Parts: sequence; structure tokens; C-alpha cells
Amino acid sequence: MTKITDVAASTITVVVPIAIRQRNGRPKIVLPDDGPPQPDASDPARGAVLRAIARAWDWRRRLEAGEVSTLQDLANAEKVTLPFVSRFIRLAYLSPMVLERIVCNGEGIAISLERLVGIALEPWAQQAAQIFGGPSCPRSMAASTD
Repeated sequence: MTKITDVAASTITVVVPIAIRQRNGRPKIVLPDDGPPQPDASDPARGAVLRAIARAWDWRRRLEAGEVSTLQDLANAEKVTLPFVSRFIRLAYLSPMVLERIVCNGEGIAISLERLVGIALEPWAQQAAQIFGGPSCPRSMAASTD
């Protein structure tokens, strides 16, 4: 049986220096200056891309869970057209590396949302080069293959 003193002795406390500021009427967590760089959340183009990706993943989840059985059912439920759903659900099938760079790393893209949807049809190995204009794999992976 575990005693309270045993639990307290094995507890680790982590202190993260943050500040909460109001921005546009909403609370925002501000990291210290020496923290990792954060993507600019006020960029409207980035917000549109992130919303479209999130919506596509929600649609994919609903299809896989059986909440809707066809894209037409999904379009009816969302009150949008079938071609709209057909085009934008492709974003749920972007390569994991591209998703990581856009969503987690906050990398900006210099192409339109429509173009991003078209690139989602390309093989995963080619997507990053078309979206970011650089090599299709991260530098760490490229260095390990040489």
C-alpha cells in the first residue's frame, strides 16, 4: 500500500514561466523570450489553412466512425455542396511530414488553399517540395541517407 509520504517524495514539480495576456479580448499564454519561436496566430491565411485541415480531419473521423456513410450525407449534414466536401476532404490525407510542418512547426506556405488541396493528391514524397519549395524531406533525414 502506498503512503501519502511516499507519493509526495516521488512527485516532481515542473515550473514553466508563462504570462497570460489579453489579446483581441481573449487570454493568450505568452512564453518567455528565450522559449521556442511560436507561429503568428494572427496570420489570417494560416488560420484559414488550419481551419480547413481541422475540418477535413473531422469529416474523415465522422466517415470512419460511421456517423455518415457517404460524402453526400456529409455534405447534407454540413449544409455545403458535394464538390466542396470532395475537394477539401483531401486535406485529411496530406503527408504526415507536411502536416507536422504546417500544424506543429507553424511553417507558412506560399500557395493558395486551393493549390494545397490539389497537391494533396500527389504522392507523399513530392508534397513537401511543392508546398514549401525546398527538399521533400527534412535535413536530418537527408543527412542520414547520404
